Amino acid sequence: MPNLTAERLSVDLGARSYDIAIGPGLIAQAGAEIAGLSDAPKRVVAVTDHHVAELHLATLERSLGNAGLAFDAFVVPAGEASKSFAGFEKLCEALLSAGLERKTWLIALGGGVVGDLTGFAAAVLLRGLDFVQIPTSLLAQVDSSVGGKTGINAAQGKNQVGSFHQPRLVLADSGALATLPRRELLAGYAEVAKYGALGDASFFAWLEEHGPHVIEGDATAQIRAVATSCRAKAEIVAADERESGQRALLNLGHTFGHALEAETGYSAALLHGEAVAIGMVMAFDLSVRLGFCQPEETDRLRRHLAAVGLATDLTDLPQVDWNAERLLSHMRKDKKVANGRLTFVLAQGLGRAFVTQDVPEAEVLALLQDVIAASALGQQAIG
Repeated sequence: MPNLTAERLSVDLGARSYDIAIGPGLIAQAGAEIAGLSDAPKRVVAVTDHHVAELHLATLERSLGNAGLAFDAFVVPAGEASKSFAGFEKLCEALLSAGLERKTWLIALGGGVVGDLTGFAAAVLLRGLDFVQIPTSLLAQVDSSVGGKTGINAAQGKNQVGSFHQPRLVLADSGALATLPRRELLAGYAEVAKYGALGDASFFAWLEEHGPHVIEGDATAQIRAVATSCRAKAEIVAADERESGQRALLNLGHTFGHALEAETGYSAALLHGEAVAIGMVMAFDLSVRLGFCQPEETDRLRRHLAAVGLATDLTDLPQVDWNAERLLSHMRKDKKVANGRLTFVLAQGLGRAFVTQDVPEAEVLALLQDVIAASALGQQAIG
């Protein structure tokens, strides 16, 4: 195995700037990393889920103890259901019962659910606590752990309740990726491909050659993919922390993807990254329909996602009674709706995405109807 070293980059937000470290062994080094920060805490509380706790909590606790940090840990159920009002209330009550002080830091050890949930708790408990992100899934390492978006889901939609609250540090341990099921790794890879598709054509070309290596566990390729993705997100967040403009580009595929997730009840039937992959293809298809993009660009995106093993249309999913009007209704509840108009991230080609509200709903509905009709034909052919 090659001698792998951590990469380090910064999210430049003035007094709230923080580092992202990417590389092997960072969970084991977490205590020293945290203790080395300015105004380092004397006590930390880690939040994780049952699956991650079995794999990584003991390593984290040893690291914290070796650094002289007092610590507690709370384990929440794995899965999207923990990112609910009920799950959030239960966590907050448990943390408060543990006797938090304002100088206590939280640590989010896990995937996107744990990171979003813990970050939101840090944002509101005692009117704000510092916290550290230790993302253990590929999706969390390249997306949800960076940028300060925290929150929970509501019946009306995904991430409808939350806050911007930046972490003090992000430690993306590349070694943790070896413990992921292939399906989770693929779901995270959709977000990696997103960075190439939205603003970096050369990175997308690199992924076309090396993407399979990322999925197959090549550590060097994984570190490069995570570092490049985090660098892209860090630049966008530094320029537009609260998503008033450029940061909306990071939602490529998400307007469609969130609607698909809502229709499947945010269940294990459709993981977030899987929905984003299909949503990106839909966004490129819509771009072609509106004359912004050449069909060859959409075909290239679809081919690459399919080549690594991601679904690219509804035919690839378990059978659902898809309905175009219902999907459009979910989209109307999207957080990015402004003045009653849907916001879309569309593309002029790979690496050339843009944000627009100038999209007729009739065109969106027609696209959804065509996608659903094609899915029905595909299912009949399979049957």
